[in-house]
Amino acid sequence: MLAKRIIPCLDVKNGRVVKGVKFENLMDVDSPESLGKYYSDCGADELVFYDITASNEERKTSLEFVAKVAKNINIPFSVGGGVSSIDDFTSILRKGADKVSVNSAAVRNPQLIKEASLKFGAQCVVLSIDAKKNNVGSWDVYVKGGRENTGLDAIQWAVKGVELGAGEIVVNSIDEDGMKSGYDIELLKKITAAVNVPVIASGGAGNMENFYEAVEYANVDGLLAASVFHFGEIKIRDLKKYLKNKKIEIRL
Repeated sequence: MLAKRIIPCLDVKNGRVVKGVKFENLMDVDSPESLGKYYSDCGADELVFYDITASNEERKTSLEFVAKVAKNINIPFSVGGGVSSIDDFTSILRKGADKVSVNSAAVRNPQLIKEASLKFGAQCVVLSIDAKKNNVGSWDVYVKGGRENTGLDAIQWAVKGVELGAGEIVVNSIDEDGMKSGYDIELLKKITAAVNVPVIASGGAGNMENFYEAVEYANVDGLLAASVFHFGEIKIRDLKKYLKNKKIEIRL
């Protein structure tokens, strides 16, 4: 069995890492490169950086922080936010990122997933899905940083994304984002059952048990979190020891 990955998520706005609740009330945390290095040194398996206002502001990802991060860390990292073309993939990968995450642009133009996968390999293409439960018990896909409901079904979109060539799915629950009450296990179970690529849980981690539950009950491959790491509530090495003791395959 492949080791499960612990992945801090760094939301970047105006060159700084910020954190909010349900995508609102953002607080300043640190610079991407210094926080990235800190996590690299602390035993994180990977990092994810999102330029969180790029799509809504209809601009490209800020590449300045990507190059700085690449110089500072020695673990894989992915970058997303404002990615809308093959040129964007090329620029981000050339700056040193290992993967590129697409969300809003992939909904608008699903062929972008296919083109990127053919050019760079599926392992470089991450489909990020911001999902929110609707009043009929399924989940809708949201874009533009959680601001716009597309009406797409999240599970069907995940399946289509993999068919087009996405090598990994990040499932972010808008309902649970920053709430610290646990990942959306029900949603994650449906997606891990529907696709045959790694699925990363995002949105809602508040304690170590939440991380364990996502692996044990939803069979996710990676565990992404932000505030519990940023504010020192959970130390990555402590979390890894906890999961190891729970018989979860993990790199210490």
